[in-house]
Amino acid sequence: MTFDILTLAWIGAVFLLAGTVKGTIGLGLPSISLGLLAATLDLRVAMILLLAPNLVTNLWQACTGGHFAVLLRRLWLFLLCATGAIWIGSAGLTAVDTRLLAALLGLLLAIYALIGLTRPPLSLPARHEVWAGPLVGLANGVLTGLTGSFVVPGVPYLQALGLSRDQLVQAMGLLFMASTLALGASLGGRSLLTGELLWLSLAAVLPALLGMGLGRRLRQHLSEAGFKRAFYGALLLLGGYIVARWLLS
Repeated sequence: MTFDILTLAWIGAVFLLAGTVKGTIGLGLPSISLGLLAATLDLRVAMILLLAPNLVTNLWQACTGGHFAVLLRRLWLFLLCATGAIWIGSAGLTAVDTRLLAALLGLLLAIYALIGLTRPPLSLPARHEVWAGPLVGLANGVLTGLTGSFVVPGVPYLQALGLSRDQLVQAMGLLFMASTLALGASLGGRSLLTGELLWLSLAAVLPALLGMGLGRRLRQHLSEAGFKRAFYGALLLLGGYIVARWLLS
């Protein structure tokens, strides 16, 4: 597969924007980049391009914060199910029309955006984690394998656990990092991960990191709450557009 200069410029711009969003509010790189790329490229290509930037930008988030051991003891079964089920979900990439899977991605992004905008009171008593964690993990893994999206229902589940802000940020980093590694292994195992796409994914790390640096500077001059509302609003429109495009196709 070869890309023309305009497509390469678009890919770079997408990761620059997604990195800027993550640098500003601490989240959003996989959702923004995957949504924009899936709206213009094949979903499987978009998933592969996301691998290296998402791994690099979440590695630091997962390993810093001072809560790694505590979170791993609490979330290991959830994370194990979330990563293991990705292989099951990725089977659909060769068996299901990718246009339908892209529409599913749009729906998941819209749901995630609505949760972010409405901020419903999410709470899960600790006694229910023993069964809810594996179930949510399995669902998250299957959907990740099908669409490349890591957020639904995994992120709402983590938000419902009553973690502190720092713990929640690190827990999301753990989920995203582990899921990215499992997704890459799954795509490679199904012969979808070509050398050219892998190199292009590695090249996309640079604009993503540049965007994060820009976002950190913007954070000093912008309202984080207002920027988050704009982010979720844009994500809702993007998800709706992807679904509408499938319905009209």
